[in-house]
Amino acid sequence: MKLPRDLSGRELAKKLSIYGYQITRQTGSHIRLTTTQHGGHHITIPDHPSLRVGTLSGILADIAAHFDIPKDDLIAELLG
Repeated sequence: MKLPRDLSGRELAKKLSIYGYQITRQTGSHIRLTTTQHGGHHITIPDHPSLRVGTLSGILADIAAHFDIPKDDLIAELLG
């Protein structure tokens, strides 16, 4: 599945709530999210109007590795 080019950091943070991620803090233009599902995991997302495709891909790869699911399945569930 092709990654969107107009997804903002805030929109991604909202979509990640289905995996238990919650905003724990924000420093400047970066949002820190934390989940306790499958053990603790932290990610940092830029709070930009549109995330670069490489940045989005890296974030999703990190989340997929944490939950031990294929990245394509994660993309389909979040953005499909």
